[in-house]
Amino acid sequence: MTVQFLPKDIFEERHGRVRRFLEQESYRAYVVLNPDNFYYMSGFFLDVQTWERPVALVIPLEGEPFMVMNELSTNHVRMAHERGSLAIEDVSFWREHPSSSDRTFTRLQWTELLAAKLKERGIDRGILACDSAYDAIEPLRRELRNIQLTLEPQLMIQMRTVKDELELSFIREGAALSDFGQEVFRDLVQPGELMPSVDARTLNEMIVKGAEMFPQSRVECRVSSLTGPASASPHGTGAGSDMTIEAGHGIVNIIIVRLNGYVIENERIWMVGEPSELQARAFRAAEEATEAATEQMVAGNPVSSIDAAAQAVIEGHGFGENIRHRTGHGIGIAGHEWPDDVAFNHRPLKAREVWSAEPGIYIYGVGGFRHDDTVIVGTDEPEVVTKWSKKLEDQTISV
Repeated sequence: MTVQFLPKDIFEERHGRVRRFLEQESYRAYVVLNPDNFYYMSGFFLDVQTWERPVALVIPLEGEPFMVMNELSTNHVRMAHERGSLAIEDVSFWREHPSSSDRTFTRLQWTELLAAKLKERGIDRGILACDSAYDAIEPLRRELRNIQLTLEPQLMIQMRTVKDELELSFIREGAALSDFGQEVFRDLVQPGELMPSVDARTLNEMIVKGAEMFPQSRVECRVSSLTGPASASPHGTGAGSDMTIEAGHGIVNIIIVRLNGYVIENERIWMVGEPSELQARAFRAAEEATEAATEQMVAGNPVSSIDAAAQAVIEGHGFGENIRHRTGHGIGIAGHEWPDDVAFNHRPLKAREVWSAEPGIYIYGVGGFRHDDTVIVGTDEPEVVTKWSKKLEDQTISV
């Protein structure tokens, strides 16, 4: 891998798109408050919870962007500047507590600092568009009485939907690490093993491999698995600290990699020993449904065709009553991106969108059956970046 982080010209292009939107709508500035959008527009991975330590990134119609942040991030910001990964030069900090050495802004006055920065840029009247709920910055109107706030989340949603080639390169390379995780997982699964322990050991191997594959990068991994009847609950049972693998179990694992801010999902069904006739049928139905959903991920096809194709396969195998969720969702900076109404969204897919393909079958008392591939929408055919096999013969572990 040759690029660790996105170059500044990509952020400059994004800022330019925002300014064109502001000009079109007669807004004075765009205020970014959502953490994922904050990274998308600045290259900075927020290290605070915004409910606790609020922040704002402002892109004015005219002039350079600026950020107002909490002092906890001071050294992190400096490190990001030195690394060259931070695209915003103008950063101001509010304090955790009053300083004895100078006049500072604390949590109670943080919007006063934001108001001062806006006035400094000549933005003391007009409309500020916000990417998300703007309750946190509402108090600045006490300082700037001629400012109005309005909600404009769709701009960020639209911009993040179609990825550029560097974003896609992170997704492809992260997928390679996730496939390595599946290989490690396979070698650790045996009857009698504690399921959380297998997950933890897989995660450790992935962390070490990620450091080797992507030095000086941001590599985040997660491994989470459910074995046997527990896997019939897609997102867990609410317990399971002593969940143990047994012969005859099916396992649904979730392997997530987030490389330099971009997420991929890689999920597979593993059979511990020869499956029963019911397990084999459900396994093959899930495999075929995943393939059918993926085939629809071509520019111009309706978003809803993804879900419809998978549903038709599952129903054709007699498992229609065992569907518990949509077939997929957008992926990018967040693990779950828009749209979230896949089955009912009929707009055409766009090239270079990134999707999960994860139709599932859930049989109470037996288990879950779900493969999940990360897929880049193509102009002629989809690109499946998660390469690990979904074949029953490859996914059956001898015991």
